Amino acid sequence: MTSGALARVETELPGLPEALRRVGEVILGDPAEAARSTIIALAERAGSSPATVTRFCRAFGFSGYAELRVALATETGRAAQAGWGAGVGHEIGPDDPLDAAIEVMAAADTRLIQDTAAGLDLDVLTQVADAIVAAPRVLLVGVSTSGIVANMLEGWLRRIGIPGWSAGDAHVALSEAALMKAGDVAIGISHRGRTREVMETLAEASSHGALTVAVTSFARSPLAELADLVLTTASRETTFRLGGLAAVHSQLFVLDAVYVAVAQRTYERTNEAFERTISAVESHRVERSP
Repeated sequence: MTSGALARVETELPGLPEALRRVGEVILGDPAEAARSTIIALAERAGSSPATVTRFCRAFGFSGYAELRVALATETGRAAQAGWGAGVGHEIGPDDPLDAAIEVMAAADTRLIQDTAAGLDLDVLTQVADAIVAAPRVLLVGVSTSGIVANMLEGWLRRIGIPGWSAGDAHVALSEAALMKAGDVAIGISHRGRTREVMETLAEASSHGALTVAVTSFARSPLAELADLVLTTASRETTFRLGGLAAVHSQLFVLDAVYVAVAQRTYERTNEAFERTISAVESHRVERSP
């Protein structure tokens, strides 16, 4: 992983061992300074050792500290150029003007999408899209807000002729998973990757030979470990938007990327499906005023 490092560190920081967590806190506290620091200087600021910093790097997929420094320098430079600093990380108070609150939201969501895009594994995305195009059946499962996101992807896929089903009810999801076969695809969506219903559904689908895909903010979560392929989402909690709610935009972005990749691979069929579905609902549209 050479991009999206800060987003992953921020998301997974609470679950790290204490020594590694201190290193992550120092990096997040001043990423630009961390990018300029030697491994010894960073270790001293974190109250740890160079060996601990090296373990931290490897935990996040870097070969060593030099590679981490390059990633941090790239991200901080990109953030400065894009002007992301304004509003990101600020809290929204009950008495804040609405325009200020909207500015904070816009800055946070822009950074969230950029972090998600930077952290996307394009090889995995390609494998997922290829599998969906070839799949007789695609099952999407999520609970609560993740279930709403799953339902949206189902609609997008079915609009272009891909046989997709979403299931938010545990019994329905497990029943659907039990009927899956080799060549089918089951996609589980969970912010923390610890939702029991989603994990059980993917395990059931896998036991019948289906390819399983996890969409989660936690690359080392139980759901990610269970799945054949993993697509990670960034998550940045802000005032009034915590946990899964904070991850909705990044989940939608990742699934939209999957949809676009599928549509590219079925270009002629997709255009034909658009034409036929637009024609089918045209009589239900109100005519424009002259």
